[in-house]
Formats: sequence, C-alpha cells, structure tokens
Amino acid sequence: MKKVTAADFAAMKESGEKISMVTAYDYSTARLVDGSGIDSILVGDSLGMVMLGYEDTVSVTMEDMIHHCAAVTRGTERALVICDMPFMSYQTSVYDAVKNAGRIMKEGRAGAVKLEGGTDFAEHIEAIVKASIPVCAHIGMTPQSVNAFGGFKVQGRSVEAAKRVIEDAVEVEKAGAFAVVLECVPARLAEYISGILTIPTIGIGAGAGCGGQVLVYQDMLSMYSDFTPKFVKKFADVGSVMRGAFEDYNRAVKDGSFPAAEHGFKINDEVLAAVTGRDGSEL
Repeated sequence: MKKVTAADFAAMKESGEKISMVTAYDYSTARLVDGSGIDSILVGDSLGMVMLGYEDTVSVTMEDMIHHCAAVTRGTERALVICDMPFMSYQTSVYDAVKNAGRIMKEGRAGAVKLEGGTDFAEHIEAIVKASIPVCAHIGMTPQSVNAFGGFKVQGRSVEAAKRVIEDAVEVEKAGAFAVVLECVPARLAEYISGILTIPTIGIGAGAGCGGQVLVYQDMLSMYSDFTPKFVKKFADVGSVMRGAFEDYNRAVKDGSFPAAEHGFKINDEVLAAVTGRDGSEL
C-alpha cells in the first residue's frame, strides 16, 4: 500500500483532485480512517477540547501531541499523518520551532507538522522545511490566537483583513509550506487564494473552492455536543448510537440479562469438583 506524502498533495493540486483530511487522536480511530481511503489524518490540537476536556487549544502540550500522534501513526498505513505544533512550541524562537518539530517527527512518527500563523512565522516555517520536515501552514482563524482575536471569528471580511489573509497565504508558500489550511475565511476569498497559490489549500469553514477539506471527526459524527461550528456537516449521528448502546448495556447489567451463558466459558465438572469439593452439577 502506497503511503500518501507531501509530494502527493502537490500532484493532487496539479491534477485538480480534491484532498480529504479528517482528525484522529487514537489508534482505533486511525485504523478506521485509514481504511476508508481518506488522504490525510490531522492529529489536531483540537484534541485539547474533544479528547481532554480543555476549554480551548491553548492548554495543549508537546507531550499531549506526541502521545496522541504516536498512537495514530501506529494505526496508519496509507494516510499522511500531520501533527499540530501546540501553542508556544514554536512561537518563542526559530530554534524552538525546529527542535519541537523534530520531536514530533521522531517521537510521534508524523509525516508532517502543522503550525498556525502566516507572515509572522514564515521564518519558522522556512527553518523547519530546511531541516527536511514538511510543513502544512494554517491561516485565517487560528484557534491558538483565540484570545487575541477575542473569540472564534471569521477572518478576512474587511479590505484590510482580506489583504492580510492573502499576504499570509503567499508568504507561507514562499517559506516552503506544502499546503495551507484556511479556517473560517469567506468562501470567495478562499477560492481566490486557492487560485493564486501553487500549493493546495485545505478548507475548514472556507467553502468549496479550496483544494481539499478537513473536519474534526467528533463534529462530523455528532460525538461532541459542547459546541458545533456552523461549517460542520453531520455525516452520521454516531453520538446517539453510542449513547443508546451504553444505556442498553447499563440496563442489561442491572437486570442480569448480560452476560448470558453464551458470553461465558465452561469448565469440566470433575475439575470444578476437585477444586471446590462440591459436585460440579450443583454449581
């Protein structure tokens, strides 16, 4: 089975083939995603909210990301695994950016890293790429900057803001990023950016004009009820199915219908009699 690489993203951009990407944070989910034919798995710092119960992504650590990324890569054979660089793992210096990107590749076994920020972090992207580590950029609404933005808000609606998003996209491409995630960017602006770049754009709340799409799997499967972004399409109500199964299990345990005889293991009557001193047929 051929592994998807950053070079394949370039080929897909060239051919016009859309890129599919979804998050995963553990071995079992990674196995399911990988077997579906999806091109790329993002080990996003969204795990802070959907897996660890944090209010936002700011609290996520390098250890969190490496732990979950390693689990995902163990369950992946084909999809390109991209791992987020968490808050303050690269903002502090170019040196820290390269060092921590290296940790994700070595310890997490990722195929690429993703970091938030445009023009301000072009130097960081360039240095990581020079260290032979593929980088996916992330611009527009960048969740690690939620405090600076004053909340989760669409980016690029005014003339100045739109110019800034365009500039960020151009600069991350120049720095060597092999792809760029556009989050919460107006659809027509995202389509324009997708047309002027030679690298693929991956949209999340950025319309159909991007080169690909990414969603958090708990959102698309109705497994995370704390908050659902406007841009999410529900592809299945897995959350209700799971909740129903847990309720059924609880009732079965309480009323004694589970486990039934077919769920247990037998022992020879003579063996049982020898260890208990009672006739096995009496037990």
